[in-house]
Amino acid sequence: MTKNREPRDRDRRPRKRRSPEAGGSSSRSAGLLIAGSVVAAAAALLTLVSAGGAMSSEAPVEGLVFGLWKVLYATEAPAPRVITAAIAVALALAAGVALLEQRIGNRSRRSLNINTKPLAPKVIMAATRGVYAGPVTVTVLIPAHNEEASLPLTLASLMDQSHPPEKIIVVADNCTDGSVAACRAAGVEVFETVGNTHKKGGALNQVLSQVLPGLGDNDVVMIMDADTQLDDGFLESAVRRLSQDRALMAVGGLFYGEEGHGMLGQFQRNEYVRYARDMRRRRGRVFVLTGTASVFRPAALRAVAQGRGLSLPGKHGDVYDTAALTEDNELTIALKSLGGLMISPQECTVVTELMPTWRTLWAQRLRWQRGALENLGAYGITPQTMRYWAQQLGIGYGVIALGSYLLLIMLMLLALDEWVWFPFWLGLGAIFTVERVVTVWRAGWRGRLLAVLIFPELIFDMYLNFVYVKGVIDLSVGRQAAWKHVQHPASSAAAKTAAMTTTPGSHP
Repeated sequence: MTKNREPRDRDRRPRKRRSPEAGGSSSRSAGLLIAGSVVAAAAALLTLVSAGGAMSSEAPVEGLVFGLWKVLYATEAPAPRVITAAIAVALALAAGVALLEQRIGNRSRRSLNINTKPLAPKVIMAATRGVYAGPVTVTVLIPAHNEEASLPLTLASLMDQSHPPEKIIVVADNCTDGSVAACRAAGVEVFETVGNTHKKGGALNQVLSQVLPGLGDNDVVMIMDADTQLDDGFLESAVRRLSQDRALMAVGGLFYGEEGHGMLGQFQRNEYVRYARDMRRRRGRVFVLTGTASVFRPAALRAVAQGRGLSLPGKHGDVYDTAALTEDNELTIALKSLGGLMISPQECTVVTELMPTWRTLWAQRLRWQRGALENLGAYGITPQTMRYWAQQLGIGYGVIALGSYLLLIMLMLLALDEWVWFPFWLGLGAIFTVERVVTVWRAGWRGRLLAVLIFPELIFDMYLNFVYVKGVIDLSVGRQAAWKHVQHPASSAAAKTAAMTTTPGSHP
């Protein structure tokens, strides 16, 4: 008598996730792990370079400060073996992360275990084979808190779509301005939250509890920010993708920055253009389903709600984990953990707001960084989070590398009577400059000019690095995080109008 063979993914009882109270310690552990790993790697590299300098028989005469200067500063090109080793290590790390991501993705796609991977493509295809659930309909949910200035343009971009949505619901969350009146004047449905104290995630949980039960298997839900405008063709492309692929659980958008806000605005536009380029090179493989605009199948959102408190963090029955600062990043990891297939195609683009001041940019990026680290602490080290851990370690190491480079430049300016040009380092600088310009080519001449100047963008990158360090420190010491809403002044509508009146597809 032969025994029945178990599926490759063993049928395991879902693990109960940590309670919200336990999340603080796991998040602090994530911060300490990342900080410790980055510092240890930097120290190991510095020790290796130092050991390769002077011969052991030579007595150190420079002291600590000038000895460190001699390690960092060199007029000659590194030895060929050092260059070759550095390139080999970089390529090996990049290839390792890519291969790991591909292996994890393939394993999720092939899974037949409905308990651990209910959204895996093979599971979904088997469940929907031979079933026609009717044409795809689109319901749009727009969470809004005092967005009177932004909503008219957002609603106009929806109504002007080549495939307009069947229903638009503005989720008015504790609004004290004219947002509700503006929406009703535009003829769209308004859902006003009741007693919500959990910001955007709590507001969406309230409306989804009402909307999801009435949606069929071939209906979809778009969730988009109130300060975002869709480019024409977004919904048509998303619906086409979902119609052609029954296993596809979500379609995310690629976002570009609105016009205006001077040099700070151009910094952010360049950053977003580079991100969109990376997504195109990844053929749309999603890193984060952006909160600016993403489309979901109801089955995916229901599966997440069912998994909360069991295999996923959060309260059972909620689509969004209200403890997460970055609800879009957390929902992406949740869907990937359940085996969901998702994509961000290059034709699904949106124009989103930019932070108008350095203060608001700091608040936004600190929330993003802190939220990403807390998400990793909540999920731990799993196959689905490996790339996210690698990204955070890479950012941390980049903080040390860029900081050391800028410090070296300052030391050179103070130590030398005149600037000395070295051919090898000039060559590397030229390659770096070309890369910076090519990656923002779609940002137009302003973006290219800013990129070719090099140092302004390096200073902007260093500013973001300070945000990263602040986020790691806050998380490591257990400092309480805050969700800060950026109020949109009515004057910002003019800049958004300019962005909306450009020819479709004319922006990057």
